[in-house]
Amino acid sequence: MSNIQMRLTWAIVICAFLAPQALGAAESRSGVADKIKAEVAEIVAGINAHDVDQATHFDANDIVSMESGRPASNGIVEERKGLSQAFHYAPTWRLSLIEETVDVANSGELAIYRSTYNEESVENGVPMTHRVNFIAEFRRHNKGQYEVVWSVVSSIEKSHKK
Repeated sequence: MSNIQMRLTWAIVICAFLAPQALGAAESRSGVADKIKAEVAEIVAGINAHDVDQATHFDANDIVSMESGRPASNGIVEERKGLSQAFHYAPTWRLSLIEETVDVANSGELAIYRSTYNEESVENGVPMTHRVNFIAEFRRHNKGQYEVVWSVVSSIEKSHKK
C-alpha cells in the first residue's frame, strides 16, 4: 500500500468515525429543545392546576425569578411562596401558549427558552386577559434533565376584557 493510499484510508476511517458524532450533536440540540418544551409544558400544566410543586418541579434550588409586579424571588423557597400567593390572589389564573422558541448551546448544556403566553383570569366576574413574555435559562442537571436557573416574566399589554 502506498503512502497516499494509506493516508486516504485513514482519512476515510476518521470521517466515518466523526460523521455520526457530528450528526448526533445536531440531533441532540433538537432533542434538547424538545425536552425543554416538554418540561415547560409540565410547568404550565402545574400553574394551570395551581399546583406549586408541579409548577416548580424543574426549578434549580438557587433560581432567580423576576416577574413584573413583584420583587424578584431568590431561591426555590421564595419562588414557591410567590406562586402560592399568586394562586391564592388569582384563583382563576390560567396560561395558554401562543408561541415558543428554544435556543440550545452547541454543547447542549445550556438553553434559552423564549415564549409568549396569554394570562387569563376572572376579575369581579369579568373574564380578563393579557399577553406576557416568558424567558428562562435552562442548564443540564443530572441524568439529562434540565433545570430553570433564572426566569423573567414581563407583561406586553395591560389586562383587558376578554
